[in-house]
Amino acid sequence: MSLPELGLLFSVLLFLIGLFAVMFRSNILFQMMGIELLLNAANLAFVSASKMVGNLDGQVVVFFVMTIAACEAAVGLALVVALYRERSTTETDDLTLLRG
Repeated sequence: MSLPELGLLFSVLLFLIGLFAVMFRSNILFQMMGIELLLNAANLAFVSASKMVGNLDGQVVVFFVMTIAACEAAVGLALVVALYRERSTTETDDLTLLRG
């Protein structure tokens, strides 16, 4: 098994861990870490596929995904701070802010 194939397998493992974190954790911070794992798994898959194909297109896409991840982290953490100040919790089960 070559190195790019191992990278793809590891990216699948990272993606599954991130998916379970988003689906089964009720803390917003853990869910955001799960989203970051999902994005990093996609980055690793792009780089591994780029290495397998032999061009740099996947590595260029990684820079755009990293930019989106940084924006997501900044906006997401600002929302978490605002919600914590309002409700004094980061658990998604306790947040009923959007209910009518």
